[in-house]
Amino acid sequence: MKWIASVGGIGFLRPASGTWGSLAALPMAYVIQLIGGFWLLLALSVVVFFAGLKATEALTRTGDHDPSWIVIDEVVGQWIAIMPVSFGAGMMGIEVWRLWPGWVSGFVLFRLFDIWKPWLVGRADRRGDALGVMLDDVIAGVFAALVSIVLAALYHGTLM
Repeated sequence: MKWIASVGGIGFLRPASGTWGSLAALPMAYVIQLIGGFWLLLALSVVVFFAGLKATEALTRTGDHDPSWIVIDEVVGQWIAIMPVSFGAGMMGIEVWRLWPGWVSGFVLFRLFDIWKPWLVGRADRRGDALGVMLDDVIAGVFAALVSIVLAALYHGTLM
């Protein structure tokens, strides 16, 4: 369980274990994209969410409800944040790295929302349980994805 929750030990890197977890999610997402595209990324996000929830529940029964070394939640949230890139690349039939600004904005925005914890992100985090640990990153990922979509639309002139 510790191996899953720490994403193979990445959660023990210091400083900023959450940032390391988010960074580790990017090459994983790239490989997933190459293998099966958006739909595989979506499916694996659901699978990893539930695996992370189970691992987090087991590891936080006593003591700290959200130890910093648990970064499986960052992986799921980061994958959600870059789903618009994955979907867009698939729709246009292009290499996913050609949409590199979306990777950058997804990463930066996800970290911003995960650290800042605005509105629903903070509410989920304050649950104080394993679901809250996972859910705050899911919501931060959704917020990052939505803002990335708006930024892409503005850049491409579709919102003007």
